[in-house]
Amino acid sequence: MEIWGWIGAIIYIVSYLFLSLQWLSSRRYLYHVLNLLGAACLIVNAWFLSDYPNVFVNIAWALIAFLAMYKLNAKVVS
Repeated sequence: MEIWGWIGAIIYIVSYLFLSLQWLSSRRYLYHVLNLLGAACLIVNAWFLSDYPNVFVNIAWALIAFLAMYKLNAKVVS
């Protein structure tokens, strides 16, 4: 399961890099989708390692990504 941890870490780093270089905006779905995918991968890895604080942090991270996508969707619909 270690591969999921590496994939999640790489997705997080790429997402933040793209945001920092302004190649990606936090107002776009892609940024939040990347964060959600990174969180999901790291949740799987942490769960199998019984690293529950890490599971908790990444569940919170995923929920924040969901909330941000919901908010973006609400702006589109309005």
